[in-house]
Amino acid sequence: MSMDLSIVGPAFVTGLVVLATHVPLGQRVLERGIVFLDLAIAQLAATGAVAVHLLDIEAWWAVQLGALAAALLGAFALYGCERRWPRFQEALIGATFVVSASLVMLLLAGSPHGGEHLQDVLAGQILWVTWEQIAFAAAVSAGVLILWRALQGRLGGALFYALFAVAVTLSVQLVGVYLVFASLILPALVALRRGLAVGYLSGALGYGLGLAASAVLDVPAGPSVVCALALASAALGVRLRA
Repeated sequence: MSMDLSIVGPAFVTGLVVLATHVPLGQRVLERGIVFLDLAIAQLAATGAVAVHLLDIEAWWAVQLGALAAALLGAFALYGCERRWPRFQEALIGATFVVSASLVMLLLAGSPHGGEHLQDVLAGQILWVTWEQIAFAAAVSAGVLILWRALQGRLGGALFYALFAVAVTLSVQLVGVYLVFASLILPALVALRRGLAVGYLSGALGYGLGLAASAVLDVPAGPSVVCALALASAALGVRLRA
């Protein structure tokens, strides 16, 4: 099966937009030792989006607002937990993820298309992202990066959680929960050891190879990119610091 660049091209650009914020954010997540924060926030955003869909509201901006509201509420709640119970933060993050994931399954239990919605939440629909969505995502990502750079060194916990929630909410609507986690953690592991540029390179290679494999082999794009990101990270020599 040959590649259709009119489909693969926008998907690859989407991946680059996601990576723009996720590699530096992923570095901070690894440094803070809260690896599963992205999974929890992504799942909360997905829960908000599913809740809006179930209200028969299909407008993309409304879905984004619902997802962002859920992500921000969860992010600030987890920030409060970090300040009050830092010792149990990772456990609370994990509990947030599993409860939110279970809530999505309960919300979709009565839907005739629940299985399809759940698949979209987890694996995403990266091949069907429109240029309008990409332009919006690029603008928001640019704003996140500008704030990130401007406030570097003064980026307190609350602001970090807020920026994180915005970036993850945006990406989970584009690529799904699995790719959000992979895009945050795998290139960031490379970046911590080899520098930010090599981290971005590993992410771009992962998206490019994964999308190409998906098109040629006719397999789902999201899982294909996740596996390719892992291979690209390994190939560029991920070695954890002691």
